[in-house]
Amino acid sequence: MTRVLARVLGRVATENGAEMSRPVIFTISAAWDQEASIWTGHCDDIPAAADAPTLDELLEKISAMALDLLPDNHPDVAPESLFLQITALREAEPAAG
Repeated sequence: MTRVLARVLGRVATENGAEMSRPVIFTISAAWDQEASIWTGHCDDIPAAADAPTLDELLEKISAMALDLLPDNHPDVAPESLFLQITALREAEPAAG
């Protein structure tokens, strides 16, 4: 387990004297579309789907969607407890040289 994930899962922080909600992690499945030169990604749990030229931009788009859809689709999840992880798939390319 990575240190970041361990910190997120083990966090028992307080903010303004109130205990924060337990982290909720949604996974975005992303794949590189070579023909279109974009990343396509979706998360059925949110639900959300988007395309973007970079993984960072894809994460930004789906993050915004997730926060917009959270109250309707997951009313028991506090926005500050929402975390997104990306599983990205791209064909291996030989090293240049």
